[in-house]
Amino acid sequence: MATPSKKTATKKTPNTNNVSMITRTEPALEELFVDEIKDIYWAEKKLVKAIPRMQKAASSEELRTAFATHLEQTKEHVSRLEQVFELLGVKAQAKKCDAMEGLTMEGESIIEDTEDGTSTRDVGLILAGQKVEHYEIATYGALRQIAMVLGKEDVAEILSTTLEEEKEADSLLSSIAENSINYEASTEE
Repeated sequence: MATPSKKTATKKTPNTNNVSMITRTEPALEELFVDEIKDIYWAEKKLVKAIPRMQKAASSEELRTAFATHLEQTKEHVSRLEQVFELLGVKAQAKKCDAMEGLTMEGESIIEDTEDGTSTRDVGLILAGQKVEHYEIATYGALRQIAMVLGKEDVAEILSTTLEEEKEADSLLSSIAENSINYEASTEE
């Protein structure tokens, strides 16, 4: 268990309901928050480069269109994160996101390991895309909650907008898979 640094101030909330004491270390939490914003900033910038490759590899027009739409949203996500940095008074800086690096490498592997022009590849691309979306949904959901705890409602609102778009992208990928591509792939040899 890590010990708090000396620069971290701890505030205790009063115990009025016989509930366990809650200790909040805001400076440490703010530091973690900014660090995670840098992490998702790197992830979004990585996706701006990875999505076009997935779009090009897709054989379904509907899937290519979904990737194209999400690419434009992802560029907006990068811009929104730059707004968040500005609101936080922190220089926009990316910190390598190992999770997104792994997820995009997995997407590349699917492209390499499946036959061009097949629904099976499209199923794999949807799977890779949904893994990315679920990572982003988890990240933006947690960051939004931390922003609210820190009293940064303006930041929470920005993160919430992006969170909703990530959920919509995930839902669209599910719909594309369930309406045709999964079935088409099941008949390929």
